[in-house]
Amino acid sequence: MAYIHDRPDWPKFQWRADTLAARLAQVRHKQGRLLGRMESLGFNLKAEASLQVLTEDVVKSSEIEDEILDRDQVRSSIARRLGIDIGALAPVDRQVEGIVDMTLDATRNHDQPVTAERLFGWHAALFPTGRSGMLKIVVGGWRTEQSGAMQVVSGPDGHEHIHFEAPAAGRLDKEMRAFLDWFNTDRDSDPVIKAAIAHLWFVTIHPFEDGNGRIARAIGDLALARSEQSTQRFYSLSDQIRKERSAYYGILEKTQRGTLDITDWLNWFLDCLDRAFDGAEMIIGDVLRKARFWERHGTSSLNDRQRRMLNRLLDGLEGKLTSSKWAKIVKVSQATAARDIEDLIDKGILQKDAAGGRSTSYSLVV
Repeated sequence: MAYIHDRPDWPKFQWRADTLAARLAQVRHKQGRLLGRMESLGFNLKAEASLQVLTEDVVKSSEIEDEILDRDQVRSSIARRLGIDIGALAPVDRQVEGIVDMTLDATRNHDQPVTAERLFGWHAALFPTGRSGMLKIVVGGWRTEQSGAMQVVSGPDGHEHIHFEAPAAGRLDKEMRAFLDWFNTDRDSDPVIKAAIAHLWFVTIHPFEDGNGRIARAIGDLALARSEQSTQRFYSLSDQIRKERSAYYGILEKTQRGTLDITDWLNWFLDCLDRAFDGAEMIIGDVLRKARFWERHGTSSLNDRQRRMLNRLLDGLEGKLTSSKWAKIVKVSQATAARDIEDLIDKGILQKDAAGGRSTSYSLVV
């Protein structure tokens, strides 16, 4: 099966600009409106929105690859680096720190060139133990012939379906030089179109043994940050891609098995980005709701455990809040959790939910 990287005119991508023009204009307009709205929120609310978006970006980009990160650890790591006070910080493991390092370097240093050494640093940050799961991999360097063919495969052993096979390792130096030269010198492409091309081009080369999807999305975020000239993020494309993961992998496979006319890929990318902007409206609403809550209760006498759990509720705690869940999250006894909850009920901040189920649950008073 021939892939686009096997075509003689690779990587001379083509697209039908006339069919994309209206969609691109709409996306760019929505992007500008969103940035303008965020600028009107003020420093603290912008910082809170950016923290929420970056947390989603890190968590969801890993989730696309079926890797589940602890959201509290991710949020704590980002908050510490951005200097945002979120109360008691959760301890953070090395892997989470590495993924956060890569994400923040991509967006906060978007004006810096993307070099092989920079990508090697990102890759080493993703795999601090030198392993992907139980498998030892080449870290901080391109994959080698020893790792065998780099394939995207699904299905059980003996009945595998090969979705894609990347270029042979011997081609990687040349392929990555061409990619990086284009990424760092191209001034003709619209920045949003460039983000889409960079994402596709990088995952097609697939230069690392693992982590290619996450690094491709970081490169795309860097390009989008350049298009906005902003180090703060107010929407998460990775979160939207996670919601549309099947369609994402479908359009990638179709494009990588097709011609170098990538119009369909660009159209899908623009549509996905457009929906990510819509998702940002929900984030703005959450941030404003959280700000109003703390305006009402900011002067209440609360301990660190209570503030942490209230923020978890405001950020959308999964499932119902019970005393046992409280105790588990903040690592206290059931009795201490019950006292914390009763105190918040007395202050009019929490209320008991209507009876139902085996455990009493609680929710915010709105």
